[in-house]
Amino acid sequence: MNKFIQNIKNIWKVEELRKRIILTLSLILIYRVGSFVILPGVNYDALAASNAKGDANALETLLSLFSGGGFSNASVMALGIMPYISASIIMQLLGMAVPAVQKMQNEGESGRKRINNYTRILTVVICALQAPSYLTLWVGNKGALPVNVDSLWWIQSTIVMCAGSMFAVWLGERITDKGIGNGISLLITVGILSRFPQAFIAELGFSENNLIKIVLEIVAFMLIVMGTILIVQGVRKIPMNTAKRIAGAKGAEDQGARSYLPIKVNASGVMPIIFAQAIMTIPVMIFASTGADGGNWLQRTLGDIYGVPYNLLLALMIIIFTFFYTAIMINPRKMADDMKRNGGFIPGIRPGEETASYIDTLVSRITFPGSLFLAMIAILPSIAHAAGITSGFEMFFGGTSLLIMVGVVLDTLQQIETYLLNRHMDGLMEGSRLRGRRSANELSI
Repeated sequence: MNKFIQNIKNIWKVEELRKRIILTLSLILIYRVGSFVILPGVNYDALAASNAKGDANALETLLSLFSGGGFSNASVMALGIMPYISASIIMQLLGMAVPAVQKMQNEGESGRKRINNYTRILTVVICALQAPSYLTLWVGNKGALPVNVDSLWWIQSTIVMCAGSMFAVWLGERITDKGIGNGISLLITVGILSRFPQAFIAELGFSENNLIKIVLEIVAFMLIVMGTILIVQGVRKIPMNTAKRIAGAKGAEDQGARSYLPIKVNASGVMPIIFAQAIMTIPVMIFASTGADGGNWLQRTLGDIYGVPYNLLLALMIIIFTFFYTAIMINPRKMADDMKRNGGFIPGIRPGEETASYIDTLVSRITFPGSLFLAMIAILPSIAHAAGITSGFEMFFGGTSLLIMVGVVLDTLQQIETYLLNRHMDGLMEGSRLRGRRSANELSI
């Protein structure tokens, strides 16, 4: 424990790291304050009274969780950074089908800047489309719209919400460039963690006479987090040799250098869960907005997020999307070509097509257990709810929120540890090394 306290003091001694942490905390504070600034003209009393009934659907709960309450508060940052994430996903998908986008992806830093510019433009378009829908389907249904709504109010509210979302994106980019950690992911994590104290206090009040239940819930939560960390950090290392030519006084000599090609067990991250949940909520929103009677059965099935049919269908879609998104993230043929170009090869495997086939087979084998893990994580909140955990607190026992929190916290700790180790200081934890910080003999292609 003393060693850990000393490492915390070392963090404050590093001037650059100290400035980055202070800047990050300051920008996060600004983001949190913005999530409580209500849109002009909105009747917040009517909105709060409606929210107190707790009749929000799964998508509304998820969006409110990601925005740190800004969505349910009808704040200027109600849309949060979800439009930017949606735009980023669209650009990734376009990179598979549109040659022009593929060309930009291969242009290095200049191509990345152009893609970022197009992503921001697409974010503004998505915000402009989502803002009126949010005001109509959410604020309007809650009875919180102004009494006399005119065109000017709709236009100014849409502009304000677009500006609030882009300001949140700007804060995230500043954290990434000048602060510590990935800014966009960090803002999402802060929004999720901001709901944790309230949910935990509600659970304590619900089970105030059952201390054993609270202890068991805490132990179960810690075990789930530990298992999530193990899977998120899980890597399959493929042994790889690279030809190394050394020129000396006695002439050139070829030596083989052993390295590793790391393949993550959960290469797709949290995206399959987000895709599956979004697709399953679309039919419910369509039938709810149109008032059609033909979708009553579908609404009951997909609207009950704790029901068995919903969770079975969700798990199946997550498994399918895991393979789909992994295929986007990992290109075995490109990896094999890069290895061959750099003089690398897998022992016992011929370079080229045979190497690509070997990597593809290996990725498929480790993706399947990874997809089962994601499916299990996604349905854990329903299992927790069935075990008697209150609504709101069970969201932290799995699903998108848990994966995002674990991934972002690990990434931030890895960056802090890198700063300490570069200045010949110990890492954050005595005798440990965070898996995300690769050693010298691990290569990423």
